[in-house]
Amino acid sequence: MDVLILCYHAVSPTWTATLSISPDALERQLAWLLRLGWKGDTFRGAVLSPAARRTFAVTFDDGFSSVFEYARPILAEFGVPATVFVPSAFPSTGGPLLWPGIDHWAHTDDASELRAMTWDQLGTLAQAGWEIGSHTCTHPHLTTLDDDSLRQELEESRAEICAQLGLDCLTIAYPFGDVDSRVASEAEAAGYTLGATMSSHLAEQPLLRWPRVGVYHVDPLWRFALKANRSMRWVRASKVWPNAALP
Repeated sequence: MDVLILCYHAVSPTWTATLSISPDALERQLAWLLRLGWKGDTFRGAVLSPAARRTFAVTFDDGFSSVFEYARPILAEFGVPATVFVPSAFPSTGGPLLWPGIDHWAHTDDASELRAMTWDQLGTLAQAGWEIGSHTCTHPHLTTLDDDSLRQELEESRAEICAQLGLDCLTIAYPFGDVDSRVASEAEAAGYTLGATMSSHLAEQPLLRWPRVGVYHVDPLWRFALKANRSMRWVRASKVWPNAALP
């Protein structure tokens, strides 16, 4: 059994930010996986009950509105559901998404790329079979928070998603992939049963710290294929190849 969890962020035909990929790139990547016999599912479905020998999940962090505009029709065309991890403080206003690492885009011609999906858009995705998970409330580095602030970020985000969408939010992606044993324990106490992190944890697969492979603007199809390869994922998880070599 091989389970591949992919981590995307924004999908835009014009934005050249590292965390954005073009719709054409997303389409090529999905077509490549499906052509090789992979079956797509949500994060929760792929991890807990994979339906095929090779199962992949497309996950999107942050809830960029471009995911609704560009990724949704592509995934629908392929018949593949996905998962969005949303920071719950932003959908009520539609953004902009602002935190260290992306906030400098607010002062450029690409500021509109920071728009967040609304609750109505997220509800539309949920009705189409997408999974809506938490990305905390405000997207902080969770390991830097005191216990009370950490619980607030985890509990209030889950409660808001449940209330707004009328569904049980059981999954979380830790902002910046920043998680340790304290954060994972608090996430479990807050009611999450599955947590997503990043490739630095590829050697481990606990349910509250499940590793994902990040996909970025710098990833043409050959590089995507390399990242998705099971042997390469094993090498990256070992000490043989530093994770920094393939972000």
